[in-house]
Amino acid sequence: MRGEFQEESFDETLLSNLETKLAHHLSASAVSARNLQGERDKIKTLIADISHQTKTPIANVLLYAQLLVEQCPENCRPYTAALAGQARKLQSLIDALVKTSRLEAGVLVLRPRPGPLGPMLEEAAAQFAPRAAEKGLELVLEPTEADAVFDPKWTGEAVCNLIDNAVKYTPSGRVAVSARAYELFARVDVEDTGPGVPEEELEKLFQRFYRGGAADQAEGVGVGLYLVRQIAQGQGGYVKAFSRPGRGARFSLFLPRN
Repeated sequence: MRGEFQEESFDETLLSNLETKLAHHLSASAVSARNLQGERDKIKTLIADISHQTKTPIANVLLYAQLLVEQCPENCRPYTAALAGQARKLQSLIDALVKTSRLEAGVLVLRPRPGPLGPMLEEAAAQFAPRAAEKGLELVLEPTEADAVFDPKWTGEAVCNLIDNAVKYTPSGRVAVSARAYELFARVDVEDTGPGVPEEELEKLFQRFYRGGAADQAEGVGVGLYLVRQIAQGQGGYVKAFSRPGRGARFSLFLPRN
């Protein structure tokens, strides 16, 4: 069970044969584990390099694009605004890819612990209240006493992605955030009154880089929901989507309570 074994019988019996095979198997497993750890270390270094090397250039592009927007003639502003938008999109893409790559490579480890969901949901909703107000949306956080076993930081990241999508794709109406505890799981719901998602697209939403037909005109890179699924699965939970076209959508994040 510890992965350690030493042969004791050296003869032609079945026991000796079994011991030899077991020793060879464990030796090969140990080599594979060392190789895997080496590959993870390489990936960790590569991700750190990408994150570090791209941070400053993208920040500079965003800075100069903003300066162009403020100082260029009126007829040039649509082009400079487009430049700034694409730079922000690139920044979001790199940030999302770095996060998902770290999770997949085991570089970042989720540390679930028992706790109430309310404070984490309040913090996530507060981040998007100004954006919702700008669009004239009602962002509602329903009071809850639900608890679960979860990593507050990464679960908050997942909930923020769900609220971000709801605010982004809802032209009018409301976005509601709620949580309810069941016997084995707690369920966090983010529900909107947007255009909804066609049934044939529901199963594809959590794939990396997938964007539905309604997302073509909105900013995004198609990584947010994939990251939500990775975070949920990393804590023993899961995520589901429910929708009817024209009647909004509900995304439910299920977190274990034990």
